[in-house]
Amino acid sequence: MTAATDSSLFPQVPDSADAVLDGLDPEQREVATALHGPVCVLAGAGTGKTRAITHRIAYGVRAGILQPSSVLAVTFTARAAGEMRGRLRQLGAGGVQARTFHSAALRQLQFFWPKAVGGEVPRLLERKIQLVAEAAARCRIRLDRNELRDVTGEIEWSKVTQTVPADYPAAVVKAGREAPRDAAEIGQIYGTYEQLKRDRGAIDFEDVLLLTVGVLQDRHDIAEQVRSQYQHFVVDEYQDVSPLQQRLLDLWLGDRDSLCVVGDASQTIYSFTGATPEHLLNFRTRHPHATVVKLVRDYRSTPQVVHLANGLLSQAKGRAAEHRLELVSQREAGPEPAFAEYADEPAEAEGTARRVRDLIASGVPASEIAVLFRINAQSEVYEQALADVGVPYQLRGAERFFERPEVREAGVKLRGAARFGANDALLDDAVDLPSEVRAVLSDMGWTGVPPAGSGAVRDRWESLAALVRLAEDFAKARPEATLADLVAELDERANAQHAPTVEGVTLASLHAAKGLEWDAVFLVGLTEGMMPITYARTDEQIEEERRLLYVGVTRARLHLGLSWSLARSPGGRASRRASRFLNGLRPGSGAAAGRRTPGAVTGGVERGGGAAGAGRRRSRGPARCRVCNKTLTAAGEMKLMRCEDCPSELDEALYERLRDWRAAQADRSRQPAYCVFTDKTLMAIAEAVPGTESELACISGVGRRKLDRYGTDVLALCAGEDLAGVLEEGSEGAAENSSEK
Repeated sequence: MTAATDSSLFPQVPDSADAVLDGLDPEQREVATALHGPVCVLAGAGTGKTRAITHRIAYGVRAGILQPSSVLAVTFTARAAGEMRGRLRQLGAGGVQARTFHSAALRQLQFFWPKAVGGEVPRLLERKIQLVAEAAARCRIRLDRNELRDVTGEIEWSKVTQTVPADYPAAVVKAGREAPRDAAEIGQIYGTYEQLKRDRGAIDFEDVLLLTVGVLQDRHDIAEQVRSQYQHFVVDEYQDVSPLQQRLLDLWLGDRDSLCVVGDASQTIYSFTGATPEHLLNFRTRHPHATVVKLVRDYRSTPQVVHLANGLLSQAKGRAAEHRLELVSQREAGPEPAFAEYADEPAEAEGTARRVRDLIASGVPASEIAVLFRINAQSEVYEQALADVGVPYQLRGAERFFERPEVREAGVKLRGAARFGANDALLDDAVDLPSEVRAVLSDMGWTGVPPAGSGAVRDRWESLAALVRLAEDFAKARPEATLADLVAELDERANAQHAPTVEGVTLASLHAAKGLEWDAVFLVGLTEGMMPITYARTDEQIEEERRLLYVGVTRARLHLGLSWSLARSPGGRASRRASRFLNGLRPGSGAAAGRRTPGAVTGGVERGGGAAGAGRRRSRGPARCRVCNKTLTAAGEMKLMRCEDCPSELDEALYERLRDWRAAQADRSRQPAYCVFTDKTLMAIAEAVPGTESELACISGVGRRKLDRYGTDVLALCAGEDLAGVLEEGSEGAAENSSEK
């Protein structure tokens, strides 16, 4: 038996208190025997934290120091609480309460409500989204399904951070939070939602915590009754507590200090829900005499995986990084983590699927393999790639791609457009299959620019954007394909992926993978803009993205693969680069190293294949601001080749001439203006004022096709030539089109 795992599924109950301590390592034993005063356990990934705290409780009970009914262990998920109860039973401490914060608070609220308030406890809303929708309607604010989810999330965040409706706009600014829509509107909906609940005698899950806090604050007799019942507290995943949960914990404790908290600031990845590691980091300050035990012996991962995890955190910044734990693997050596660079996304998915298939062939169970990505919309290409090689899979924490509501809705609309497109005004300006798809999906709210921030609206956009990319790739592979052909392709993919699976490879987002582990883990899509995600802008947000990748790395026991692709689709420009978090960790990523070439093989690096001709692409370094020389990562900044905040050298007169010319071209070709050039590309041209074709070609957004089609006109405009005839011709065409309609 190792220090991390039990020897069987049904171990014998220890026959004595001392027997409970058998098999614990020295630090775990310190945790188990520290039964008095405040205790803080800093536990790294895979170090056996649950084992340590359950043995601590069991040892205290078996030694007669703790009464089972006087102990309350709280954690964050019902699954974790159930696991804790199961372990305690196996250790002979079955009478201990192990619950989530909400479950423990609800139980107390139900018991004390008649005494504290009188009557029955208000009805508990299982889902608040319907009432939020009604509140929005009362405010005459229209929200679609995804906006409803995002606004509901903002209300939940407000309540766990103890923010009232009137203070929401200011709190959002103070927290550096990006609201999914106007903060004043959300505050108004929030206030109306609270009023509707009061009118109907209902409460939500956040109210359970708030009301329990209120009862314990106002009724000292009830607070003392709770404290006489529970005298010893254990809090797991303490880095994830919210201010409201901490307030409840303080009221449970009173002036006592019989508290044991367990956490790891390096695994704080839920700050968007109100979680904060500050309570863990400040524990020693609040409790100067606390016993602090650091668990750093990693029983989960091989030395190779642990070395990479430590290296990843060694580059971290901020307060959490100052408290990082240096893990020490207790396992035998395994294979080196494999880094793979691919030419494009399909090649990355296909390469990953082949490696998964080979692992299964070598004896690794499919259920012990996971493919982890940053956002759920990335799953589709991996679902398809695994299906193509006959590997079963299961999605965790999200619907299969083709079962998502927005994808189903898009399928219906595309099918209708394929049948009746000749009579559909939406398709009047579409010039090819991708533009037809963009036109149809624009009716569902898809735009060429992603919405700000994260949340359901962003998730919906990502799903629709994945369909647009699929259409673009399909059109490249089959230039003569029609919309009906694309719909048939989508149906075929959906049918192939609907086969039920009992056991399969896990596909999951990094957030959904927290708390899980597998023999083999593939971390995919590790490019700038995805890891860290584009909307992570502040230093704190960037560091949380680094911690998210750390969580992904530490899910692997033996095999670890990390990959990225240089282009989105086959034949696309290789403009992407590997995540900054891999700098100094992957072979060849030192300061003097250049970009690796797909297909080459050196050391422990796997080179991906891809589209023919990929090896001939020009190597590109990171984009840098031409004003301050800072590395650029945002797409808009990369187009302008400068930071948004840096001084602009825009030739406004040229910019206006370019816009007029673009409008004429768009009218002539009957397509949206952005299909000619986007606003950002026009701004970049008006700032750079290229004088030659090669200078124009260097501007992001000006590919070979557009250079051939529009280059002469654009260079003429930049040179100050008069293209009035071209503009007038476009205006006349627009007038004719207008009169026809």
